[in-house]
Amino acid sequence: MTLFYLLVRFNAGFLILASAGGLVTDIAGSFFGRGAEAGLLGDAPGAGIGFIEAHGLALIIGVTLWRIAYSRNWHAVLAAVHVLLGTANLLFWQFFIAADVLVVGYVTTAAHWLFVVAHLAALRGSTRVAVSSSH
Repeated sequence: MTLFYLLVRFNAGFLILASAGGLVTDIAGSFFGRGAEAGLLGDAPGAGIGFIEAHGLALIIGVTLWRIAYSRNWHAVLAAVHVLLGTANLLFWQFFIAADVLVVGYVTTAAHWLFVVAHLAALRGSTRVAVSSSH
């Protein structure tokens, strides 16, 4: 197993765990009026659709990456996924404040940007490895 492959697997695990936790929180707030999102969604439970969609898609991406064969192209895909998720966290930072889950915001947002950097570095490194092994 290469370091590049391990990065994809570690990322998949992160996406699976973080998104599953997010889905539990989304469902509790949207349908049962409980948890961190309850106050935000109490008057508009339908607004939870965006939370459920985002965390559901992240779960699907994580499970897919856990099971799929390694390709260096996944580093570009994962960098893009984490740019989207990290940017969304920053643009909607008020959510973390209003839900009183700043620690979750700090940890997940930092992880998204660390994965961006790691995958871009891996993409660059795997390109070098591919080029040098073809000579």
